[in-house]
Amino acid sequence: MRSLHRKGVAAVGVAAIGLALVAADPVETIGAVARDSYERLEAFTNVLSIVQKNYVDEVATQQLIEGAINGMLTSLDPHSAYLSPDLYKELQVDTKGSFGGLGIEITVRNGVLTVVSPIEDTPAFRGGVKPGDQIIKIEGEFTKDLSLIDAVKKMRGPRGTKIVLTLRREGVNNLIDVTLTREVIRIQSVKSRILEKGYGYVRVTQFQERTDEDLESAIRSMEKESGGALAGVVLDLRNNPGGLLTQAVRVSDLFLDSGLIVYTEGRLEGQKQRYFAHKRKTHADFPMVVLVNGGSASAAEIVAGALQDHRRGLVLGSQTFGKGSVQTILPLDDSSALRLTTARYYTPSGRSIQATGITPDILMEERPMVASAEPPTPGSLPQPIREQNLPGHFDNKPSDDTKSPGDSPKDSKKGDPGDAESEAEGEEEPVMGSDDDPQIDRALELLKGWQVFKTIAAKPGEEPAAQSAQAAQSAEAAPAQE
Repeated sequence: MRSLHRKGVAAVGVAAIGLALVAADPVETIGAVARDSYERLEAFTNVLSIVQKNYVDEVATQQLIEGAINGMLTSLDPHSAYLSPDLYKELQVDTKGSFGGLGIEITVRNGVLTVVSPIEDTPAFRGGVKPGDQIIKIEGEFTKDLSLIDAVKKMRGPRGTKIVLTLRREGVNNLIDVTLTREVIRIQSVKSRILEKGYGYVRVTQFQERTDEDLESAIRSMEKESGGALAGVVLDLRNNPGGLLTQAVRVSDLFLDSGLIVYTEGRLEGQKQRYFAHKRKTHADFPMVVLVNGGSASAAEIVAGALQDHRRGLVLGSQTFGKGSVQTILPLDDSSALRLTTARYYTPSGRSIQATGITPDILMEERPMVASAEPPTPGSLPQPIREQNLPGHFDNKPSDDTKSPGDSPKDSKKGDPGDAESEAEGEEEPVMGSDDDPQIDRALELLKGWQVFKTIAAKPGEEPAAQSAQAAQSAEAAPAQE
């Protein structure tokens, strides 16, 4: 993400006035804008003065101003926010993959603090916190109407200290108290292993500053372990909440040798960006299956959408989160910052996934993935939280162009609901990424079928053609109808 200082903020104001001049007489427009703004500011200062003089307790001016700023940004969308100096500092640390806390992705849904997803190998994950859990209390204090920023403050703290979260889980009659011990969370963004000789598995948990380098290293390591070449790779983006846009572009670039990866559209010219793939360091010589689910958001959706549009990878799983907006961090002079939604992003074929998400090529609903082998409570299966469930989210706005600039691959085929697999009652819940993960098993079957299809499809006397995701979809058609 680009960081814009006060000079950048000033440019926004100038541009807005310039746009208004096109629609009406310059003097009248500027005067009307000024009068309207000053009248609203006068009302604000009057309220501020009345509260300071008459409120039951004395309130600091800074507290009131910050509350007003938070309210203003909250009214825009769920992702715009004011970052106090402490929170801004923590954000900078987060992108480096190390921070103190519980390891939990949260949002506010219908005024209730709600878990989007626990992060792997963290206290929240190991403690059994699940997506869709509502956090009713933190340390015995009710969280109703608690802002996201304040909730983060309460849950973060020194390493080794304990915290009790009181959860409400769908299908469970009683509230659940979970005691967690805070840790310094160091997230390993890339994990990899060999499934079978020649077939690799790599999981990206979120997009940090070094994710592309770590992913490149993982691929090289798997190639070496497989004798110099890979017959196929499973790229797991499930429960990946996103991260840095630049890293989403670089990760996509590792698997694409040309064409558009993603483009953004905003009100200002500087927010209209195009990101293209390059041939250097590209791994385009093996087929891929990309795993996604309702916890795959933002940067994860950019990667899945780019690989799907270019027919580079077959996307398998369930509908993704649907966050199709870009947030820019705008630092302020007092070491605080604004996280402001400044653009929408579009996949190479011109799709906006805002509030809709990426539809997999093959729909396969997952059974709940857990941190331990303890069986689930009947009726406790978590419901996914998606962008469309967040209060104040903005709707999908199609791009003005029906096709994106640059290379525009054809739209990938939509998933067939007949491919979806439901949970078998009475079976143990698999652990995500483990040997008994059914989606990984399905992905491996597809990759093996890919190789068979290549051989069958090759003409006599010719070497099998380079495999594409389109061929894999054809290969999948037959077993899907069984």
